[in-house]
Amino acid sequence: MSIIEFQTYVQQGTIEVPKEYLDTISGRVRVIILTNDTVDENDMIEHLLDHPYEVEAFTPFTRDEIYDRQ
Repeated sequence: MSIIEFQTYVQQGTIEVPKEYLDTISGRVRVIILTNDTVDENDMIEHLLDHPYEVEAFTPFTRDEIYDRQ
């Protein structure tokens, strides 16, 4: 048995499996559903992780720039 974990939304009783797992999942599977007690439909961090904001001229800091303390 292998374990695959991902987060998704239930829409009309259906759970969508992410595309990267479709080739590895077939036949009978065991599903365990864990729910949050509080549902936050406007979780901005989760939304940004799922849909990163793309900037054309973005240049990430170098390690030296991150830890530069003057």
